[in-house]
Amino acid sequence: MAGRNGDERRGQLTLRDVSEASGVSEMTVSRVLRNQGDVSAKTREKVLEAARMLGYVPNKIAGALASNRVNLVAVIIPSMSNMVFPEVLAGINEQLEGTNLQPVVGATYYDPEKEEKVLYEMLSWRPSGVVIAGLEHSEASRAMLANAGCPVVEVMDVDGEPVDVAVGISHWRAGYEMGQEILSRGYRRIGFMTTTSEGDHRARKRMEGLERALGEAGVTLADQIFYSGNSGFAKGREMTNEMLTRTKDLDFLYYSNDLTGAGGLLYCLEQGLDVGGDLGMAGFNGFTLLEGLPRVLATTESCRRETGIEAARIIAGQHVFEPGADRRIELKPTIRAGDTMRPKL
Repeated sequence: MAGRNGDERRGQLTLRDVSEASGVSEMTVSRVLRNQGDVSAKTREKVLEAARMLGYVPNKIAGALASNRVNLVAVIIPSMSNMVFPEVLAGINEQLEGTNLQPVVGATYYDPEKEEKVLYEMLSWRPSGVVIAGLEHSEASRAMLANAGCPVVEVMDVDGEPVDVAVGISHWRAGYEMGQEILSRGYRRIGFMTTTSEGDHRARKRMEGLERALGEAGVTLADQIFYSGNSGFAKGREMTNEMLTRTKDLDFLYYSNDLTGAGGLLYCLEQGLDVGGDLGMAGFNGFTLLEGLPRVLATTESCRRETGIEAARIIAGQHVFEPGADRRIELKPTIRAGDTMRPKL
């Protein structure tokens, strides 16, 4: 579905829209959506499928408020435990201070069906805005977002077409630029460790960017590991041991996040390896809590707080787009070489 131009938004979908799409009366549609009355299973299924495909969400506060809006901002993120997202939330909170808007958070755990459910429930309360992570959503979720009737900001990624507005970095570009940086320092035998999560499209895009940069120099990844579950120091140590054991001539290890990178760094230092010289390492995100490690891990700062601030500015009406302007706000990440990459040749 294409993004919108200018600041025009679609009107709210009504019971009549669902009635016409499903071929049943508005009264029957109302009964199904309120889960009341005697309606056949076949009719109920027909109505619910029509509502789902249209992106219709019932209004739980209809008639309660003159504006049919509450001063809440729906913030939908993949994980509460991932350290990436608290800084986005901090930026949102910081920017909304002094306004009458209050963020409310829901988690999807990288599950498209869960995202649909969370989005459905949050939109049913008619929030004043939606901030949602990523650009990849199910057809039903995109329909709900397109018909939300309020500002919708997809955050953390700009590599794609937003429903309304996108704010974040290009993860493809981040991977590409790290690949160029690695090559510029003379490394050629590169191993990459990343998540298997099908829902983590941003990690996939970084890998694609990395491979493009390497390919342009005639270099291919020497090894790669895809891991499942949460990232962390232990996972980084485990993967690093496995990769260095089976591919002994690697000269650079690139991790899809700083936490696994930190675990790999500690493992390599314990093994007496020449980290920052013969063996280079880098992670992704720029977590400040890792500054106490024996060596500063090379990384890419992913502009998390700035993303939250800019998203909140849009929701609060503090950022106005010119008609026809690109509704993707791309922030510029920076590479920090730290102590784990040798000087450029």
